Amino acid sequence: MRIIIAAIGATLAFYVIYLFNKLVKQKNYVKEAWSGIDVQLKRRYSLIPNLVETVKAYTKYEGTVLEEITKVRQRCIDASNVKEQSEAEVMLTNGFKQFFALAEDYPDLKANAQFINLQKNLIETEDAIQYARRYYNGTVRDFNIITESFPSNLIALIFGYKSKDYFEVTSTTERENVRADVKEEK
Repeated sequence: MRIIIAAIGATLAFYVIYLFNKLVKQKNYVKEAWSGIDVQLKRRYSLIPNLVETVKAYTKYEGTVLEEITKVRQRCIDASNVKEQSEAEVMLTNGFKQFFALAEDYPDLKANAQFINLQKNLIETEDAIQYARRYYNGTVRDFNIITESFPSNLIALIFGYKSKDYFEVTSTTERENVRADVKEEK
């Protein structure tokens, strides 16, 4: 009888160790994935001042959009968690939309080699951020499954592991249904 109880206890102890190690491994995957996003975001933030300065040379009266992008950039840099970062990134993305719409009004700017190069680098960086975000959200999904599933959720609770937030950079307008207004011809 003692042997059976000892075997069950040892099996249970090994299972707890296995689940704990699985949590640690997945937590480290999430950290690694966030690091990949962080690298790309820093690259993006370093492009913004150059882009703003290039545009300032051509647009004398469009200071508010440029100032707003600079402020949002700082908010992105100062974000202390994934949720704040996501919200700031939505604002920055919306600012970029205004920014590039503004550039359409200045043909000389659109033809400027430095502006074209910065725009190209920004597009490449946006693509890299998108790929890094997908990887991060996949690792968060896997981590959350472990922390929310029984019996690993008990081990997660005991050791203080909590579900992580996804890094979502979509505005509420992007989630709305597209509405096309079709006018009848008479």
